[in-house]
Amino acid sequence: MPGPPPSRPVDADQTEPQDTDPRAGIDEAVSALDELDRLPLSEHVERFDAVHTELTVALSSIDKV
Repeated sequence: MPGPPPSRPVDADQTEPQDTDPRAGIDEAVSALDELDRLPLSEHVERFDAVHTELTVALSSIDKV
Protein backbone atom coordinates (compact mmCIF):
# COMPACT_ATOMS: atom_id res chain seq x y z
CA MET A 1 0.00 0.00 0.00
CA PRO A 2 1.54 3.35 -1.01
CA GLY A 3 2.15 5.87 1.68
CA PRO A 4 4.86 7.60 3.64
CA PRO A 5 7.80 5.51 4.84
CA PRO A 6 7.69 4.21 8.39
CA SER A 7 9.11 6.63 10.89
CA ARG A 8 12.37 5.91 12.60
CA PRO A 9 12.28 4.98 16.28
CA VAL A 10 12.91 7.76 18.78
CA ASP A 11 15.22 7.22 21.74
CA ALA A 12 13.50 7.33 25.12
CA ASP A 13 15.58 10.37 26.11
CA GLN A 14 14.70 12.33 22.98
CA THR A 15 11.51 13.97 21.84
CA GLU A 16 12.44 14.01 18.15
CA PRO A 17 14.33 11.59 15.89
CA GLN A 18 18.02 12.33 15.46
CA ASP A 19 19.24 13.90 12.25
CA THR A 20 21.82 11.33 11.26
CA ASP A 21 23.59 10.69 8.03
CA PRO A 22 20.97 8.90 5.89
CA ARG A 23 23.75 7.06 4.08
CA ALA A 24 24.52 5.07 7.23
CA GLY A 25 21.15 3.31 7.13
CA ILE A 26 21.46 2.78 3.38
CA ASP A 27 24.97 1.35 3.71
CA GLU A 28 23.84 -1.02 6.46
CA ALA A 29 20.81 -2.22 4.48
CA VAL A 30 22.81 -2.67 1.28
CA SER A 31 25.57 -4.55 3.11
CA ALA A 32 22.91 -7.00 4.31
CA LEU A 33 22.42 -7.92 0.63
CA ASP A 34 25.97 -9.33 0.58
CA GLU A 35 24.68 -12.39 2.42
CA LEU A 36 21.77 -13.10 0.08
CA ASP A 37 23.40 -16.13 -1.51
CA ARG A 38 23.59 -17.80 1.93
CA LEU A 39 20.00 -17.03 2.93
CA PRO A 40 16.82 -18.90 2.08
CA LEU A 41 14.86 -17.30 -0.74
CA SER A 42 12.03 -16.50 1.68
CA GLU A 43 14.30 -14.02 3.51
CA HIS A 44 15.35 -12.09 0.39
CA VAL A 45 12.19 -9.96 0.29
CA GLU A 46 12.81 -8.68 3.81
CA ARG A 47 16.33 -7.58 2.88
CA PHE A 48 15.18 -5.83 -0.30
CA ASP A 49 12.35 -4.15 1.62
CA ALA A 50 14.89 -2.81 4.13
CA VAL A 51 16.93 -1.26 1.31
CA HIS A 52 13.80 0.19 -0.27
CA THR A 53 12.70 1.70 3.05
CA GLU A 54 16.10 3.30 3.69
CA LEU A 55 16.21 4.75 0.18
CA THR A 56 12.65 6.09 0.56
CA VAL A 57 13.51 7.72 3.89
CA ALA A 58 16.66 9.29 2.42
CA LEU A 59 14.85 10.61 -0.64
CA SER A 60 11.95 12.00 1.38
CA SER A 61 14.36 13.81 3.70
CA ILE A 62 15.86 15.72 0.79
CA ASP A 63 12.83 17.98 0.55
CA LYS A 64 11.79 17.45 4.17
CA VAL A 65 8.59 15.74 2.93
